[in-house]
Amino acid sequence: MKCLLLAAGYSTRLYPLTENFPKPLLDIAGKPVINYLVEKLEKLNELKEVYVITNSKFYNPFLSWRNSLKTSLKIEIIDDGTNNKDNRLGAIGDIQFVINKKKLDDDLLILGGDQLFKFYLNDFVDFFKKENKDVTMVIKERNKDLIKQSSCVVLDKNKKLIFFEEKPENPSSDLISRCIYIYKKDTLKLIEKYLEEKNNPDQPGRFVQWLYKKKEILGFISNNDIIDIGTHETLEKAKKVFTSS
Repeated sequence: MKCLLLAAGYSTRLYPLTENFPKPLLDIAGKPVINYLVEKLEKLNELKEVYVITNSKFYNPFLSWRNSLKTSLKIEIIDDGTNNKDNRLGAIGDIQFVINKKKLDDDLLILGGDQLFKFYLNDFVDFFKKENKDVTMVIKERNKDLIKQSSCVVLDKNKKLIFFEEKPENPSSDLISRCIYIYKKDTLKLIEKYLEEKNNPDQPGRFVQWLYKKKEILGFISNNDIIDIGTHETLEKAKKVFTSS
């Protein structure tokens, strides 16, 4: 298994903080956001190689970060060649970029590089290994307004994803899919097909929405909180939660 951290966004909602600095490198309680993710990945025995996909604008800050990082993982920073939000590839486009560049033929763990959580990923990976099927991280969300801004999913009794809706006006459940996935290596070939059909290349959940109608995807339900740092409000929340821990 290999891992891909998505970090090629331009984070305009966090301006001026991210106007010239990448969101995953913002400081939270004394260290960059991405360091928390690396610490989780270091606990996975199955994982040795990690790719961080970014853009030309933020490539050098990530390179500096990598050169100063002490880790047992082999981490490579990849530049997707874009330099502004108007020519960005989008998250799904970036995944395909890395698949092509590195000629990936492995199961792939994918994480958004702007998420924070306190739990480890071992149970999630073990679930994938046991079921041997594509899997997405799912959490229960009580706030209906937040569900309306997220990827709402419905699972059957066997945890198979049977419905997916991006930013629903009337949510069908209290479950939301987060940007933590493991795709089997044969599934990676379908990302190119998805893009060839001119589907939305940006939000990674759009691929799940397309994929579940073609092959079985399971939802791993976590009772833990995941903070998606997308606004100044969620950034402050993350600082409070991780400073107090």
